[in-house]
Amino acid sequence: MAGRKAIRTTLPPVTLVLGGARSGKSTYAEKLVEGMGPGVYLATAEAGDGEMTERIRHHQQRRGGRWTTVEEPLDLAGALGQHAAPEHAVLVDCLTLWLSNVMGAERDVDAETDALAKCLSGLPGPVVLVANEVGLGIVPETKLGRLFRDHAGRLNQTIARIAPRVVFVAAGLPLMLKDITE
Repeated sequence: MAGRKAIRTTLPPVTLVLGGARSGKSTYAEKLVEGMGPGVYLATAEAGDGEMTERIRHHQQRRGGRWTTVEEPLDLAGALGQHAAPEHAVLVDCLTLWLSNVMGAERDVDAETDALAKCLSGLPGPVVLVANEVGLGIVPETKLGRLFRDHAGRLNQTIARIAPRVVFVAAGLPLMLKDITE
């Protein structure tokens, strides 16, 4: 895997990797999981148009064949419960797209967030979750946009409270926000 060096590390039970669009957060998260060996890639994106299809293809191509990919746009807690194991890490990419799917399906965002938080507290293996930090930009023009931004901010805070490790990635560079080693 030329040009992609895994970050050798022991992962805590939950790691949250935050960043903006094209910040390098997914690549960083992938390197964390690859440091433990082959992992499970839990993909939440749905290819609703050509541009998203291309983004998904780019991510798949970058990952190569070492990953077991599971596509789950809505039942994230269920998929984590099914695929988490002590012998490998699970990468969730990404929470923000999952939130968009939950809102689009008109599910109760607070209930889904609570279910995810409870699930994360009892998994048998490490999980790395990727999420966009959407609250650093301009205020969205529409009510739906503002609601999404607010839900995303609360979701990130909820997961950050649970996660022993939280990393913010900007310009491909990680900044450790929280690292509680036990």
